[in-house]
Amino acid sequence: MTALSSKTLALWAKKNTEDGQQKWLPLIAHLTDTKNVINFLYNHWLSNNQRQFLKGNLSDDEIHKLIKFLGFVHDIGKSTPAFQTKKAYIHDDDLDNALIEKLIRQGFSDLDNLELPLRRESPHNRAGEALLLKFGVPENVAALIGGHHGKPESATPYDEIRNHTANYYQSDQNEILKTPWQQVQKELFEYGLAIAGYQSVADIPDITQPQAVILEGLIIMADWLASSERTHNGEELFPLIRLDQTWHDLNMEKRFEQAMHNWYLGDEWEPQKVSETIDPYEKRWQFKARPVQKTITKAIGETIDPGMIIVEAPMGLGKTEIALVAAEQLAYITGADGLFMGLPTQATSNAMFKRVEYWLQKLSAEQQGDFSIELMHSKKQFDKEYKRLPDAENVADDTDTGAVTVNSWFSGKKTILTKFTIGTIDNLLSMGLKQKHLFLKHLGLSGKVVVIDEVHAYDAYMSQYLYKAITWLGAYHVPIVILSATLPTEKRRLLIQSYLIGKYGWQFASKFKAPADWENNQAYPLVSILDGCQLKQISEFPGQSDQKVQKLQVERINLPDDELVAAILNKIKAGGIAGVIVNTVKRAQSLAKLVAQSDVEFMVLHSAFLAPERTAQETKLQNAIGKKGKRPKKLVVIGTQVLEQSLDIDFDVLYTDIAPIDLILQRAGRLHRHEITRPKNLEQPQLYVMGINNFGDYGAANESIYHKYLLMKTDHFLPDTITLPDDISNLVQQVYNPKTDSKVAGIEKAKEEFDLYIEKEEQKAGNFQINDPDPEESIHGWLNYDQLDVDKDEQKASRAVRDIQETIEVILLKHTAKGNFLINGQDLAQVSDYDISEQVIRLPTAITQYTNEIEAVIKRLEKLTNKYCADWQNSVLLKGALALPLDENLTTTLGKWKLQYSEQFGLSYTKDDDDD
Repeated sequence: MTALSSKTLALWAKKNTEDGQQKWLPLIAHLTDTKNVINFLYNHWLSNNQRQFLKGNLSDDEIHKLIKFLGFVHDIGKSTPAFQTKKAYIHDDDLDNALIEKLIRQGFSDLDNLELPLRRESPHNRAGEALLLKFGVPENVAALIGGHHGKPESATPYDEIRNHTANYYQSDQNEILKTPWQQVQKELFEYGLAIAGYQSVADIPDITQPQAVILEGLIIMADWLASSERTHNGEELFPLIRLDQTWHDLNMEKRFEQAMHNWYLGDEWEPQKVSETIDPYEKRWQFKARPVQKTITKAIGETIDPGMIIVEAPMGLGKTEIALVAAEQLAYITGADGLFMGLPTQATSNAMFKRVEYWLQKLSAEQQGDFSIELMHSKKQFDKEYKRLPDAENVADDTDTGAVTVNSWFSGKKTILTKFTIGTIDNLLSMGLKQKHLFLKHLGLSGKVVVIDEVHAYDAYMSQYLYKAITWLGAYHVPIVILSATLPTEKRRLLIQSYLIGKYGWQFASKFKAPADWENNQAYPLVSILDGCQLKQISEFPGQSDQKVQKLQVERINLPDDELVAAILNKIKAGGIAGVIVNTVKRAQSLAKLVAQSDVEFMVLHSAFLAPERTAQETKLQNAIGKKGKRPKKLVVIGTQVLEQSLDIDFDVLYTDIAPIDLILQRAGRLHRHEITRPKNLEQPQLYVMGINNFGDYGAANESIYHKYLLMKTDHFLPDTITLPDDISNLVQQVYNPKTDSKVAGIEKAKEEFDLYIEKEEQKAGNFQINDPDPEESIHGWLNYDQLDVDKDEQKASRAVRDIQETIEVILLKHTAKGNFLINGQDLAQVSDYDISEQVIRLPTAITQYTNEIEAVIKRLEKLTNKYCADWQNSVLLKGALALPLDENLTTTLGKWKLQYSEQFGLSYTKDDDDD
């Protein structure tokens, strides 16, 4: 192996001053740390299917060599004067001078007088790529070094060294100054070849673009881990050393082993084959498998190369349990070792988190291992189930019962790397969004089974990101389970096509085998299984189902609000639970205030509540009308779309605003959901559809939320009686199939507007999307023209893939002459920063519709925050938060808007010139 000179050993990678003590880390140490870490991650952290994907056509020996080589040379660009003369971030001139003196003593003369006016043109990642190209490394491999800080170069930097020679060699002309730098760079490169096991640079293989994306993610992760000095609890990982110590004082093997012992706090999931003789549903959840569940589980177990599973089945059938059993099966067959489950909203994610955690507890107990889980959305810190989980560092090593934990190292952009993740769908959709460090998302998702719940809930814009993400998941051979109660056939076709394009390219068509007319199959329930390039569809589920056929009586009503509330109260005068699902928060509040004038108990649920109160409302609702709830004699539940998704609640009668047919059916899934005794006059399920003024006239509020085209078709095809589940697929296909437009009189203008909207949304979605995977391309330019700052703000990234306008979140306070208080009356000075941070709420979009209005509102809120809560800037939790103080009546004025908060009704608003 190449011997390293004292010059090379004097190069630094990191420097800092801690508690008055100057510290550094030799470059050779950091390169060796990272080589050791990436090798460990490849062998012990990656899943089997990720290893197989990265291996491709290479042998085990070849891929191991490449992994170690990349880990070592990732920071070879630091062996340049441009980097070695950089100032410390902490502005410690003594430390800077000490390290430069060390280099001068080893033969780098005149370094203390060096001025490099174009230093910024050669950051060490770009310099590393340029040096590797100089040494003959394949372009696609060298590009990984240029991109290891999160964004690849726009193009191969062929002329970089020639254009900025002094950045690399200290001088453009002086060979005496240039020679030491050329020497150390060559030494490090040859040492990297040797330590990886290569005889020469010619042995380094080329790679495909999808392989490069995952390798880049692995390099970034390894670099970040090898740059971590301590764990969350202060255990040592890869600390710096004293300035008077050298490379020779380090025991690199012991250093690495100690770091991995302190960092690698969980166990690898070792999926087991799901038994064909023991009912997995009874084993996991103590109920016998339903016919649909049993048939799907058997079919998945018989697959050889499972890709995508689409389950179309009615509400309340147990699709979540199907997905979790499928996750076990697919992980066993494909070699995945984790799970991502994506849902439409934070509320549905919270509800699902509890169910997945219960399942994971079973797995951890069986394997007697510790598994880490993450809830992925911006309000996770307020979820009680998530908060009660132990930190992985606090779980004893010698426990043999298994535990579900949270690993604090996997935070921020690293969260997706947690093996078991449940969160909002934007975490998956942003896999297609150009943003710095996107490679980590691809790395994190490529080793998991991916479950997408309620796929029908994603609009045209979001669906473009969904198809893009699925294409890349197909390229990585990731098994996907898609769940829907109401899926249009065209969406099913696009989902399957997207996966096939990713896995096989456009040539999939010549290999694809499927049943005749599979695209138009309207059987229900229906399971579509991609096994390799063959599609199987299952619509026969032998056995006795416990799901009874329901006939819903459908009636259109159009009453003023006061008469509507009177009718609802009259409907349950002898007892019963009435559900009222409307399309806007404002309408929900208006109806609730009318119900409040009666003596009937009511509950309101929508997005305009403080987080703790909304969580409490959801819990109260589940306890009252959930599966095992203690049902009150009378109750009116009024809410928005949050009631239609994933809440296992049961109404005796349901009133709903007009909406597209799939959403009406989703809402109807909360009607007579459980087998219970009901009031005599409500024994037959009744569905009342509101908001239809006349055919084609659904009111400005409804038409601003849902397209008139879909409302007209829903209105036209909505029958007086719906048989569940038999009519679900037929009704959805009638509304969403453009071939049925001819049956709807006067639809032409609405259809034209709808088509134009879809076209614009699809074009807009493409503005910041990555391209489809292309094995022949490199990662150069992969993230060019990204949207500004989405890499720094996850909420902005979420908005980008959902196409929602910018909103403002505030912390609501009560300010009186006596001081500042929480809304519940607690003195602000007596509560924790965490309790204060929970009081967050989003301002109504009506207040922030336009950019100039947003800016004015933010300026006003900043002034209020500085006036009443200036100390928040010293808090980790509250820094940057905006306060909105309310008076003793919980009201305030913000610009031309009057705001009022109520624990019963949430945050409401009126304009100064509103009549109401």
